[in-house]
Amino acid sequence: QLQLVESGGDLVQPGGSLRLSCTASGFTLDYYYIAWFRQAPGKEREGVICISSSGDITTYADSVQGRFTLSRDNAKNTVYLQMNSLKPEDTAIYYCATNPWCTDSYKKILGTWGQGTQVTVSS
Repeated sequence: QLQLVESGGDLVQPGGSLRLSCTASGFTLDYYYIAWFRQAPGKEREGVICISSSGDITTYADSVQGRFTLSRDNAKNTVYLQMNSLKPEDTAIYYCATNPWCTDSYKKILGTWGQGTQVTVSS
């Protein structure tokens, strides 16, 4: 069974950091692009950041530029989303997805979605 599992979501204070993980089972992530999206209550799913199979990173959300980054650990079949200087407006469910290319549109994802992990930024 092909599956992506996100983890690491938590309640954190403004200014804090979190690292989310996106781990695959049943297949290898090596050759996939991994896109991260987030969805806040009442809002459409938003493309945040993406990493290519070779490690190139594209940031789509201007609000996270310089604060969020991605890394890959192919040995662990995992992609990490490092989020620093978190703000209340970063509160959302965060999803990862596989795709043949990077995209900021959830409608253009052809691959597998994870179930999401909740990030809440609040004092």
